[in-house]
Amino acid sequence: QVQLVESGGGLAQAGDSLRLSCAASGRTYGVGWFRQAPGKEREFVAGISWRAGITYFADSVKGRFTISRDNAINTAYLQMSSLKPEDTAVYYCAASIRGTIMPSTTIYGVDYWGKGTLVTVSS
Repeated sequence: QVQLVESGGGLAQAGDSLRLSCAASGRTYGVGWFRQAPGKEREFVAGISWRAGITYFADSVKGRFTISRDNAINTAYLQMSSLKPEDTAVYYCAASIRGTIMPSTTIYGVDYWGKGTLVTVSS
């Protein structure tokens, strides 16, 4: 069992930047981030492969968000820039032991979830 702990959420203004961190208690294969806005389904945001560091992003965040990971300390990061009010959501760290988390990955393709961290962006 792998535990994921997110940190770094909070309140931001439009145009600001925030960095989320996800610390894993063990090694995982795929790591990524999903988000869930009020009244909406949880959706893929970003993913990164374990070995090659290939990154994937939802169209809504491309060019604004970056994802990285430090395998030595089992930690992943989501750097969010040029934040918009529509980025307001609970952000969940996600990990898979089955493969890379990418845009086609549904919530059923995730093996471990963090508890989530709230990001609120005001206009």
